[in-house]
Amino acid sequence: MLDRAARLRQLTEVDRDIIRLAQDPQFDRWLEQITATGGCAHPIHLTGATTVRDTHSGEILHHYDTTGEPGERLLVRCRNRRATVCPPCSRLHAGDTFHLVRAGLLGGKSVPDDVRERPRLFVTLTAPGFGPVHHITEGDERCRPRRAAGHCEHGRSIGCPARHTDTEPLVGQPLCPDCYDYPGHVLWHAHAGELWARFTRGVRRALASAAGIAQTRFPDHARLSFAKVAEYQRRAAIHVHAVVRLDGPASPHDPPPPWGTADALTAAVHTAARAVTVHSPYSPAIGEHAMRWGAQLDARPLRAFGDAHGLADEAVAAYVAKYVTKGAADTAAGTDHRLTSADDIETAPVSPHLRSLMRACWRLGDLPEFAPLRLRAWAHTLGYRGHILTKSRAYSTTYATLRAERAHHERTAAATDLPNDSAAITDAHWRYITSGHTPGAALIAAGVAEDLMRNREISGEELGAPGRWRINGSAP
Repeated sequence: MLDRAARLRQLTEVDRDIIRLAQDPQFDRWLEQITATGGCAHPIHLTGATTVRDTHSGEILHHYDTTGEPGERLLVRCRNRRATVCPPCSRLHAGDTFHLVRAGLLGGKSVPDDVRERPRLFVTLTAPGFGPVHHITEGDERCRPRRAAGHCEHGRSIGCPARHTDTEPLVGQPLCPDCYDYPGHVLWHAHAGELWARFTRGVRRALASAAGIAQTRFPDHARLSFAKVAEYQRRAAIHVHAVVRLDGPASPHDPPPPWGTADALTAAVHTAARAVTVHSPYSPAIGEHAMRWGAQLDARPLRAFGDAHGLADEAVAAYVAKYVTKGAADTAAGTDHRLTSADDIETAPVSPHLRSLMRACWRLGDLPEFAPLRLRAWAHTLGYRGHILTKSRAYSTTYATLRAERAHHERTAAATDLPNDSAAITDAHWRYITSGHTPGAALIAAGVAEDLMRNREISGEELGAPGRWRINGSAP
C-alpha cells in the first residue's frame, strides 16, 4: 500500500494546485471572486482601494480595499471578445453586441422605437478574388470542373474535380500558391477601412443625387447610420456584414424625408459599392493596386418580425453577435496574438496559405512606401487593422454604456450602490499585479463557467426564450 508521500508524488501539478487552493482558509472568498468574474479564463489581478467621501463633511460613505482579500488582490474580467481566448467573457461581449445591434433596429437603450419603421438594410460586401481557391461544394457539384485539362504557368492544374465539405482543410486554400496575389490580398485588408468610409460617402452621394439635392446638403435632409462587423472567409479574406439605417437629419428620433425609402437606399448601396475605389501607394517592387469590393453584393430589407421579403431584426442581431466573438481558431483570421519577428510566422499554428499572407505582410511592411499601413504590426490579422465591430455615433448605444448599466445593476443587487450625488467624491488607487490562473485555478474556473452557462441555458428553456436564430435557413 502506498504511503502518503508516494501518493503525493503521483499527483499531477494540477491536482497539487487544487489541493493547495482548497486548503486555503480564504478558499470560499476566492471562489466567490471566480464566480463574480463568470469563470473568466484570464482574469486581471488588481490591488488597491476605493473610498467614497462626502465632499462637505468628509464622512466616509463607502470604503473597499483588497487587504482582506485572498492574496490581497481582486480578480476582474479580462473582457476579451474572442471565444478562443476566454469563452465566458466572449459570451458576455456577444450579449452586449446583440443588444447594441438590436437597439438600433427595434429601439431601446435611448433609441426610439420608431426606428423599426425606418428604411433599414442588411448589407454584405465581399472582397474581390486574388486567385482561384478550393470551395465547398453541394450535391454533385465539383470544386472547379474543367472540360479540358489545363495547367497554370507553374505547372499546376487549374481545375479540381473533387467535392469538398465544410470540414476539409483544403477549402479556402489556393489551387496554385505561386499564382495567388498575396500582396494584393494584404493590401486590400490594409485599405478595407478606407474602402468602407468611401462606400458610406458614396451611399450618401447616390441618395442625394437620386433625390435631386446637392450632395453637400445631404446632412440637412437625412442621416445614414450603421453597425458593421468584419468576418474572415475561408480564403482568409474579410467580408463585411452591416446594418444600414436611414434617419432624419437631427437624430434617430427624426424620421427620414419622403424620398428616403428602402428601395432608394438599396439602389444607393449598389451604386456606391460598384463605384468606390481606393489606390495603394505606388511601390517600385509591386506597382500600384486598385482596391474595390468584390462582385458578390447582397442588400436586403429588414423587417421587425421577418417575412418573405425581409430578414427578422432579432436574427440579424444574433448573427452579428456571433461573428464578433470569433477568434483566429474559428476562422482564417491569422492568430490571436501579435507577431514580433519573422520566426514567429514560421512557428505559428496556421495553414500554409495564412503563413504566406503573414510573410507578405512582413515583407511589404519593410518597404518605406507602406510604412503608414503598419503591416508588420498587423501581420497576425493578415494586414487588416480595423475593429471587428464598428458603428456610427447615432446608430445606437455604446459598449461603455452597456457595461456601466451592468455594473450599476450588480452594485444595486449587492446593496452597495451609492446615490449619484455631486456632493460625493471618489478616491481610487489601483495597481495591476498580473493576469491569468494557476493550473488548478484554471480548472476550477472552467467548471464555474460551465455551471453558469448551463444555469443560463436552463433558465432560458424554462422561460421559453429562443436560444438561436436563423438566417437563410441556417443557424447564425
